[in-house]
Amino acid sequence: MRTHKIAAIGGDGVGPEVIEAGVAVIEKLAKSEGFSVEVTRFDWGSDYYRRTGEMMPKDGVEQLKAFDTIYFGAVGDPNIPDHITLWELRLAICQGLDQYANVRPTKLLGDTVGPLRKELGEQIDWVIVRENSEGEYAGVGGRAHSGLPIEVAMDVAIFTRAGVERICRFACETAMARPRKRLTVVTKSNAQRHGMVLWDEVCRDVLKEFPELDVDWKLVDAMAAMMVTKPGNFDTILATNLHADILSDLASALTGSLGNGATGNIDPSAKSPSMFEPIHGSAFDIMGKGIANPIGAFWTGAMMLEHLGEKAAADKLMAAIETISASGPFTPDMGGQANTQAVTEALLEALG
Repeated sequence: MRTHKIAAIGGDGVGPEVIEAGVAVIEKLAKSEGFSVEVTRFDWGSDYYRRTGEMMPKDGVEQLKAFDTIYFGAVGDPNIPDHITLWELRLAICQGLDQYANVRPTKLLGDTVGPLRKELGEQIDWVIVRENSEGEYAGVGGRAHSGLPIEVAMDVAIFTRAGVERICRFACETAMARPRKRLTVVTKSNAQRHGMVLWDEVCRDVLKEFPELDVDWKLVDAMAAMMVTKPGNFDTILATNLHADILSDLASALTGSLGNGATGNIDPSAKSPSMFEPIHGSAFDIMGKGIANPIGAFWTGAMMLEHLGEKAAADKLMAAIETISASGPFTPDMGGQANTQAVTEALLEALG
């Protein structure tokens, strides 16, 4: 029997709640679809930081290399600076395992109604490919003259030819695998005249290898507007670390709730495990209330199963997600009164 080793990191806030719901679903699917999962839970995150002074052990990334995949909840705590929680856990894992491709699918599930008019919302069917290892989140920069009137802080966006080339090629291959074979490259080279100009140049070079693609280019500000006004114009979207971070949250919000969003942090070389997470964040305002929306975690689980080669199980899970997204029950962020457990039980029932 096929066995997949999964590292489950609930993290902060509602992260453990939705990851445990997702684990229950994946374990049921494994039993019915002829494979097994070995789930190892890690208590890394802000509570771990309060106990130990670090978000995860110093050898945390090395520990994760022993697994086939990582199922991650959320990071962020109102009592710990975000630059600590993010950089010492999630980003440390992504960069340490060279998960350079962040993939975020977006569409309205079931009969979900987002904030757009129905005829516009129904046009949303996107995959956003985010460069996940450099750009504006490379971590290069510093501060000087702390506390003085001349205090200065600097963050440097890093764009390398190799980094841009590999994410563009990944985006092209993703677009080619979809029916429309359409790719939109997002840029801001009219204002960022060095790094983003290199981004444009390298992308143009890579695009020559994919003459069958229907390609267009958009400045990031225009892109944000057109995702709202002309969503049917887009299919696969390639953007930098910062731009795609913002655009993908907009995309998820257009489906009705950030709680629906799913993502994969992928190492396309498969030398290291990839990490899958819902995008909603730690949501401390509802932590412990049992009302977190688990749909994003379920969709993330489907992405993880497909990555592990269990496409039949992934397809079955997505069908069940579509079913309960049409019939309910719904958590409060989706206009309902159901709790996380009720939605999870409904999904398990939909799985049969």
